[in-house]
Amino acid sequence: MAQDIFNKVNELIEEIKASKQENLEALEQFRIKYLGTKNIIKPLFAEIRNIHNDRKKEFGQLLNILKETAENKFNSIKNEMDNTALYEKSASIDHTRPAFPIESGSRHPVSIVMNEMIEIFSRIGFTVAEDREIEDDWHNFTAMNTPADHPARDMQDTFYLKNSVSQLLRTHTSSVQARTMMETKPPIRIIAPGRVYRNETISARSHCQFHQIEGLYVDKNVSFADMKQTLLYFAREMYGKETDIRLRPSYFPFTEPSAEMDVFLGTADERSKRLTKGTGWLEVLGCGMVDPQVLENCGIDPLIYTGYAFGIGIERSAMQRFNISDIRMIFENDIRFISQFKSA
Repeated sequence: MAQDIFNKVNELIEEIKASKQENLEALEQFRIKYLGTKNIIKPLFAEIRNIHNDRKKEFGQLLNILKETAENKFNSIKNEMDNTALYEKSASIDHTRPAFPIESGSRHPVSIVMNEMIEIFSRIGFTVAEDREIEDDWHNFTAMNTPADHPARDMQDTFYLKNSVSQLLRTHTSSVQARTMMETKPPIRIIAPGRVYRNETISARSHCQFHQIEGLYVDKNVSFADMKQTLLYFAREMYGKETDIRLRPSYFPFTEPSAEMDVFLGTADERSKRLTKGTGWLEVLGCGMVDPQVLENCGIDPLIYTGYAFGIGIERSAMQRFNISDIRMIFENDIRFISQFKSA
């Protein structure tokens, strides 16, 4: 009797070793038969009480071998099937595709307008010049012929760095012009795009940060007429081939004479009337002939060279282009706002 039960266990071990499972259904039947809650191995452990004491240990070890053989067989086949399924799935995947759907991004309205302006001026020989946003007092103000008592130096207009009376956030990109004139011999023809900062109350029409493109042309015999023709070209490329401009006398400490330039948008519709306050004219930039003192401050002989400069506010043009009513929307980075410019 005892030898019969030993023989049965050995037969089951060989049966398990010889068994083959071709699919998941057959593997599940194997698990139920040998490892399930009502498997055929479990009743054999109850037979230990019928085994002679001298062979109980031997029989117990044999049952453990039987159970381990079933478990190892099941795990081995399951892992093999899982790996095969994973390989087949992987083989059907196009590994050159992105891991996740990538939606096309949106250019910021300020970037759209700025890039368009840069492209316009680059077509007539202007090159881009960039420099630091944290500037010193001399390059930001003194070099630009801003007197020590000028209101622009007051704390309500300028962000000075903590514990510093000379380091500040630039209030215009004219500081780039100053550095360029000090480092480069004429002729100089540059545009200086970038972010600037002024300590102003944030509202629908103004912000403490904004963007400019400032232009500078210095050479022999540069005239006010040269500047006017350049700005007329810009206006007609930017606003339309039939655009008219006008120059109104103004004041800037770094140019003399100075002017504000308006473009004529007309009053044909309500939007044009609102933008131009019913006049048809929209102010777009300030300009003028570079003050001789500015040239001298930057190491250029004003008796030999003359030049003109201009500055354009990007946000105002972007708001006009895209009918943006509140400048704060430009700086909030709301994805619902930005996504509107995908096709722009």
